[in-house]
Amino acid sequence: MARSNPELIAAFRNTISKLKKGAPYQWGHMGACNCGNLAQELISLSKEEIHRYAMSKSGDWNEQLNDYCPTSGYPMDLMIGKLVEKGLSIEELKHLEKLSDPKILANIPLPRRNQLTKNNIHDLIFYLETWLELLENQWLESNSHLSIDTKKKNIPVQVFA
Repeated sequence: MARSNPELIAAFRNTISKLKKGAPYQWGHMGACNCGNLAQELISLSKEEIHRYAMSKSGDWNEQLNDYCPTSGYPMDLMIGKLVEKGLSIEELKHLEKLSDPKILANIPLPRRNQLTKNNIHDLIFYLETWLELLENQWLESNSHLSIDTKKKNIPVQVFA
């Protein structure tokens, strides 16, 4: 699971909120797809910038993640490196693009789990919301100095105030 931290959690929340409000979503666009939308929040680049940088190499997100080299100097590799620094793994990013991470899917009830479509904005939002809940719970568990009541209620306003 990603290294849960307040910045990562905030990026998930912002991504979900923007998508719900109609942010551009296009699965075949490197800056407006599943990974692209989250990357916009985590590395503060526009969808156009992400897409332009991604086009300096060949392949979609999954192929570029397979070919990731932190020392290549390619803009896409630099972006991927930033996403990793923020707490995500290469494998999680690959799964995000296809909505296929077993750890996240295990928290989605059947039959919905088997009906997720990688290029459906509503399924992406649902997947991100499920992942966000896991990240929030992980963060709460690793920060035991919080009160028991806050942990049980999982109230983000209290946790991240």
